[in-house]
Amino acid sequence: MKEDYKIEIKKSAAKEIKSLPDKYLRKVLNKISYLSKTPRPKNCKKLTGKNEYRVRVSVYRIIYTVEDEKLIIIVIKVIQRKNVY
Repeated sequence: MKEDYKIEIKKSAAKEIKSLPDKYLRKVLNKISYLSKTPRPKNCKKLTGKNEYRVRVSVYRIIYTVEDEKLIIIVIKVIQRKNVY
């Protein structure tokens, strides 16, 4: 059986998560949890020129990196789409 990835959340991303409206908070946390089992889901996009991925949760984007050799996912940002690009 495949081992789950460990999730690490940068301090800045943790602040962003804490400030999410209640209606999005559970969805974002569920998606982050899901990433531990599926680090690169079908709907994720690799960011051009970076070793980062983004996944959509409603109007928010979770930006993260995957360290396959250490089985770690690092959540870098959780931000509204309009502010990420």
